[in-house]
Amino acid sequence: MEKVLISSCLLGNKVRYNASGLSVAKQDLAWLKSHVELIAMCPEVYAGLSIPRAPAEIILGQGAEVIDGKAVVMTNDGHEVTAAFLLGAELTLQMCQKQGIRYVVLAEGSPSCGSLQIYDGTFTGVKKTGKGVTTATLLQHGIQVFSQHSIANLKQELQA
Repeated sequence: MEKVLISSCLLGNKVRYNASGLSVAKQDLAWLKSHVELIAMCPEVYAGLSIPRAPAEIILGQGAEVIDGKAVVMTNDGHEVTAAFLLGAELTLQMCQKQGIRYVVLAEGSPSCGSLQIYDGTFTGVKKTGKGVTTATLLQHGIQVFSQHSIANLKQELQA
C-alpha cells in the first residue's frame, strides 16, 4: 500500500500556530484511509516550534528563496524563525526518503506547507501565489505535493 504523508493539522490535530486543526473533506479522507497508508506530520512542530506559536510568514519571497538564503521566515512579533522552517523541511524530506513516500498532502497557505498560495509577508491576511519551505524542498527532490483542495489530483495520480 502506498504511503502518503499528510499534514497533521489536516487530520484535525491541534498543531497549527494557534493550536487549531484543519480538515479534509470527509469523502476525500475516507478515500485516502481506504487506499493509502497515511503518515501524519507537522514540519513546524517536528522542528521544535511550540504550540501555540506566533504566526509566521515568508518575507520578500517564497519557499525556494528561503532555501537559497534570499528570503526569511519571520513571526508577527519580529522573531526570525527561518532555521526552524528549514529544519522542518529537511526532517520532512528525510522521513519521506526513509519511508519511500512519493506523495504528500500539505495544508494550503502555510509558510511551510503551502503548495499554491502562501501569505504575502505583511501579516494582513493577504495571500499570494507561492510555495512554502517544506513544499519547495520536497518538490526539489521529486516528491509530489498536493493540498487538501487538490486530493482529486492525487487520486488520479494514484489510480494511473
